[in-house]
Amino acid sequence: MSSSALLLMAALLLSCSAMSSAARHLEEKAPPKEAEYPPHYPAVPELPKPELPPHPVVPEMPKPELPPHPELPELPKPELPPLPELPKPELPHPVVPEVPKLPEMPHPVVPELPPLPKPELPPHPVVPEFPKVPEMPHPVVPELPHPAVPEFPKHGLPPKPELPPLPTAELPPEREVHDPEPEAKQP
Repeated sequence: MSSSALLLMAALLLSCSAMSSAARHLEEKAPPKEAEYPPHYPAVPELPKPELPPHPVVPEMPKPELPPHPELPELPKPELPPLPELPKPELPHPVVPEVPKLPEMPHPVVPELPPLPKPELPPHPVVPEFPKVPEMPHPVVPELPHPAVPEFPKHGLPPKPELPPLPTAELPPEREVHDPEPEAKQP
């Protein structure tokens, strides 16, 4: 713990002990309960409790009786006069004026054109013939004898060396361990 925490704990302990001793001191010197007020104050007389008059009883009011509903006379249903029939108005048919026919126009005459002359193409150019190259015979490749390859020993790991057997460790014999008996306390 840090020193500031220790100082705080010590201060709390001192204040608690001081408060308890001060409270004990006040209890010992407290005045007796009989004489709560000094004798020079006059005694306050007790006031009598005021008695209230009894609550007045309110008489029950009679329920008012309403007169019966007046009956209304039945009114006659109003009758509407029939609607007069109106004559249908006759609308005159509109007269569509006749469109005058246009005179037929003769088809225009397309003059015949003389046939176009075929264009003359220049003659195909003559490709000169190249002289034939004489065929060369394929060279004969002589078969070369395979050189003899000497046999090399096979690569492998060297044989493992045999290690001598390790001696077995012998453990010492186990000792019997007893718990020491606690010594009896002497008075």
